[in-house]
Amino acid sequence: MNGISTKDIYFESDGIRLHMRLDRPEKANSAEKCPLCILVHGFTGHMEEDHIIAAQQAMSAKGIAVLRAEMYGHGRSGGTFREHTLYKWITNALAVVKYAKSLDFVSELYMSGHSQGGMLTMLIGGMCPDDFAAILPLSPAWMIPEQARAGEILGAEFDPAHIPESIVGSHWELGGDYLRVAQMIHVEDAISRYKGKVYIVHGDADEAVPYSYGVKAAELYENAELVTIPGANHCYNNGHIEEMAAAVERFFS
Repeated sequence: MNGISTKDIYFESDGIRLHMRLDRPEKANSAEKCPLCILVHGFTGHMEEDHIIAAQQAMSAKGIAVLRAEMYGHGRSGGTFREHTLYKWITNALAVVKYAKSLDFVSELYMSGHSQGGMLTMLIGGMCPDDFAAILPLSPAWMIPEQARAGEILGAEFDPAHIPESIVGSHWELGGDYLRVAQMIHVEDAISRYKGKVYIVHGDADEAVPYSYGVKAAELYENAELVTIPGANHCYNNGHIEEMAAAVERFFS
């Protein structure tokens, strides 16, 4: 491997312009195939966050091409954050999977995501179980639908039987459709459909997604490994990003 070539990609998905970035190992033989991992940020996130770049670099170090994708209402993709829903993210992600499968240099496909992107990875894994050699949820926020049915979303409370027009959190505002959609999603169904390898990375000091959800996911999957990062918060940015990246690199070793 001589280095990494980087290419920004845009295409239409669900009525918006979707932004992706392909980081591909440069091979001595340009026709040589390599694995590719789709990598997705989390709620309010984007592809340039430190923990996303660290995961990408860990994969690149092992000769994995990485397709970072920014979902509806996030980063440089179209749509507004307020109007994004998990259904819109799913539609975007399915389009990204279709694009990745069309690339002639890809030998096998993986998917990874952080937080809400980790939950998305779990959902897409269940929807497309034959497409992935493995999935790698990072701090997966798959408690969101369960909390939405109980009347809470990331610390903000509401009446689950009477969805408000919008809900405001610490640094964000969401339309009511996000809550309606979240209530209808059952991640356990996706878990039961995916029989491949699952590699979960989670900090045991996660302040946003309880570590217990990482433990529970590992128990429910048929073929899962949970890597615990002691003391790490949700984004690993309290001194644990290198440990998260090392865990990702170990998987691809």
